Amino acid sequence: VAAAGTPAPGSDHRGECTMTEVDSGLSSYEWCVLRVVPRVERCEFVNAGVVVYSQTHDVLAAAIELDDARVLALAPDVDLDVVRRHLALVAAVCAGEHEPTSGLPMGQRFRWLTAPRSTMVQPSPVHTGLTADPLLDLATLLDRMVRLPHVTG
Repeated sequence: VAAAGTPAPGSDHRGECTMTEVDSGLSSYEWCVLRVVPRVERCEFVNAGVVVYSQTHDVLAAAIELDDARVLALAPDVDLDVVRRHLALVAAVCAGEHEPTSGLPMGQRFRWLTAPRSTMVQPSPVHTGLTADPLLDLATLLDRMVRLPHVTG
């Protein structure tokens, strides 16, 4: 997974395929983290999901895992049902089941989801990378970006 602000390995700065990308069997994809921002004025957030989009693989998918305790630690009075509805809306947009956006191509739905907004659920900046399996990367990103690390010892 490429770091934010850096071009994906094997691609040029315009996001076009290079011979390295074609030869490797990898294709570019984009992703963002879904952040729950219970009190927008405080700029605090909890990562609660990931969205991946790959035009090549015809994939727009979300993985969502809300940690109620972490959200409530930031805002004990937050309505978790409202947060869950907002997150479910993201999943519905990805699946093409959200009526107002269902007729849009996947790329436009991804752009709609990743447009900056000041609501309780916000997207991170969009990141890019190379993948052979965007759904596998979705699971990996959920582990890395949303779930708390397991402490052993």
